[in-house]
Amino acid sequence: MQEKTRKKRGWLILLGILLVLAVAILIYSGIYYHADKTAEIAIQGDSVVHVSKADYGWFFDGPGEKDALIFYPGGKVEETAYAPLLAELARQGMDVCLVKMPMHLAVLGPYRADQVMEEYLYEHWYIGGHSLGGAVAAIYASEHAEELDGLILLAAYSTHPLDEKTAVLLTYGSEDQVLDKEKYEECLENLPEGAKETVIQGGNHAQFGSYGEQKGDGRATISPEEQIRETVQAILELIR
Repeated sequence: MQEKTRKKRGWLILLGILLVLAVAILIYSGIYYHADKTAEIAIQGDSVVHVSKADYGWFFDGPGEKDALIFYPGGKVEETAYAPLLAELARQGMDVCLVKMPMHLAVLGPYRADQVMEEYLYEHWYIGGHSLGGAVAAIYASEHAEELDGLILLAAYSTHPLDEKTAVLLTYGSEDQVLDKEKYEECLENLPEGAKETVIQGGNHAQFGSYGEQKGDGRATISPEEQIRETVQAILELIR
């Protein structure tokens, strides 16, 4: 009887631990930066850019037909927060596939770009992302150089060496206090010769998306619209 009681107590303790973990995961998954009103409007699309839901997330279809970007959102950020930036890119001729990540963490879906590239036919594929999303996109790019023309890193860096044929853009805001600058500098050695770096004067970490202020970030001295405009300009210069 005592042995059965001990086993029963052990199972109850294990179930209790699993229940606590499940609750913790649910709570953690519900804590993230939400898209703001500007993003909610942009995700509706307009007469130039058609935005539609897809199995992998969202598709921004503009007038371009040759170039496409697979975009991984920043960690704990609602993916639709990047709608203003991505809609403007599509408007300028670069279609965008915005990937929704499990629990808003790109590290839980690093190879979702595979599914995206199976669905569309473009002459030139690029991958990129913001912050953690950019770092994970860089890992994907390091393993799929033959399928990609370039990598776009917004306030992010590559921890893996990249192929010399991969065109790379790095851009961050001068007021960014979230990006680990020391790690960023260390990882520059992983980039191919000719990688382009653009520092957006007055920009910060959060204004690549539209989700409000981010904890620990610096205060931007330019508007979100200006940061998006300069980001789009830098990306278009890379692909053209």
